[in-house]
Amino acid sequence: MTAFVAHRALWIAIRWLTLAAGLWQASESFAAPDAAQGIAVIFPDIGEPYRSVFTQIIDGIEEQAKGHVVRVAVGANVNAQELGAQLRRQDIHVVIALGRNGLKASAALDRDIGVVAGGVLSAPQPEARSAVVHSLAPDPALLFARLKNLLPGARRVVVVYDPHQNDWLIRLARDAARVHGLELVATEAEDLKTATRLYRDILAAADPARDVLWLPQDTTTVEDSAVLPLVLQEAWNRSLPVISSSVTHVKRGALFALYPNNLALGRRLANSALGYLSVGSAAARGVQPLTEVLLAVNVRTANHLGIDLGGRQQSFDIVFPEP
Repeated sequence: MTAFVAHRALWIAIRWLTLAAGLWQASESFAAPDAAQGIAVIFPDIGEPYRSVFTQIIDGIEEQAKGHVVRVAVGANVNAQELGAQLRRQDIHVVIALGRNGLKASAALDRDIGVVAGGVLSAPQPEARSAVVHSLAPDPALLFARLKNLLPGARRVVVVYDPHQNDWLIRLARDAARVHGLELVATEAEDLKTATRLYRDILAAADPARDVLWLPQDTTTVEDSAVLPLVLQEAWNRSLPVISSSVTHVKRGALFALYPNNLALGRRLANSALGYLSVGSAAARGVQPLTEVLLAVNVRTANHLGIDLGGRQQSFDIVFPEP
């Protein structure tokens, strides 16, 4: 073979490899949008401030799905037959249901449409068994890790909870407490009167040097108008640390809270939906805690408790009182 022929053969081989690479890249660039064609997001048709929260979650979903995602806003009384027909016309294979209205609407859909839920604290048993539910309740393991970072001397975490709302979360918290060298004292309360009595007993007996009070997101035991002011004031008087799963509690005096990173949560929901599309079923059903979290801290409370935050304030996502 002459040098010219060899050179031309090499040039042709390179050209074919370049074309093949280009075709492969083109197929890759279209793969994600095609995969995302079967995803719909069902979300509540509500006003601010909640609408902005759901919009941020949906932005994360669309960012991760890298393609067209059908948005469907629903009210409290959606027509399940019409919704199902609409999804079938658009060849939807999995829905991401946001909020109570979204979860309620998705529960009436055909069984061949997969459901990934988010934007809720928990779900009724039928929905939890048939879908993967990404809760807004922060993972206790992350909460306790932050606690030990800020208060290395903490030894016991006390919590009052309604088992109908948070039994699943307390089960996770027991395991997380052991991992972080903490004792979890969890007491059930199924009504506000019982919760108030328990808080009075806890606050009277707590040892601020080793005990911490945890306020979960619980509409029965953490009532904002009466119980929360009582707990926060008495905890302040006794210099008892209070941690929370709600950023609004930090604004009112709790030491710190973990709260949702809405954009990251949307990306996680999208990954769950894409996983469903790829294998035809959910990897794991049931309620899963929130792991996409941000951190809010009250520096006034930290100073009151003698906690030296030093130069760590830049690592907090929200600082109260606000400058």
